[in-house]
Amino acid sequence: MAIMEILEVPDPRLRAKAKPVAAIDDGVRKIVSDMFDTMYDARGIGLASIQVGIEQAIVVIDLQEDLPPEEEGGEPRPGRQPQVFINPEITWQSDELATYSEGCLSVPEHYADVDRPVRCRATWLDLDGGSHEQEFDGLMATCIQHEMDHLNGIVFIDHVSRLKRDMILKKLAKARRAA
Repeated sequence: MAIMEILEVPDPRLRAKAKPVAAIDDGVRKIVSDMFDTMYDARGIGLASIQVGIEQAIVVIDLQEDLPPEEEGGEPRPGRQPQVFINPEITWQSDELATYSEGCLSVPEHYADVDRPVRCRATWLDLDGGSHEQEFDGLMATCIQHEMDHLNGIVFIDHVSRLKRDMILKKLAKARRAA
């Protein structure tokens, strides 16, 4: 288990654009494993390689909450459902938009409403090099688009008004000074 440092805005490395993974090997599998460890440790639902300073096109997502074990007599709790996207590409987005209050591990403890296409279709490779294509909607569509933005050097606060973005950046800077 290796926890990686998650870059936070305004770190300029978050503006880098990811390069395609040339070969899926043990090195890439180790990065993916460490990214999941890092994401779960930070209690996130998605993480792009750019956020941990790796300029390769890798995204990990798990929308399942990391809930404590079920209590006696309680409802069963869902387990983790890790998903890996290597060299992902969004091939289609719906015209219909949905607003979701997004947060980001690179913008800790700040949320803002972001409008994104309600549905999208993506292609990607898995850890075995298998090719996939799937259409997503709801939270998964929002999450994959959010993480794909990271691979292109875009942070979710780039989608909000300048006033809101400046306010978030000032609060982050103040919190860093206080820490």
